[in-house]
Amino acid sequence: MADENNEYSLQTEQILKLAGYRMPFGKYKGSLLIDLPEPYVVWFAKQGFPKGELGVMLGILYEIKLNGLEYLFIPFQNRE
Repeated sequence: MADENNEYSLQTEQILKLAGYRMPFGKYKGSLLIDLPEPYVVWFAKQGFPKGELGVMLGILYEIKLNGLEYLFIPFQNRE
């Protein structure tokens, strides 16, 4: 059971981090990842996600958008 709790905590931390993560380059530089258009995220998925933390965050975002879970981020919108 402890492993499940640790896994849950890690996922929660990743979701919270993703909610505030900004695109560091390109056309959408400075935009929150959660606000990136789906076709852009799908393009990254096809091309290959960047290495490192950005790639991990984009991979999580891809799964969220693929599964229609964007509503999870509604509480984080308009918080600037």
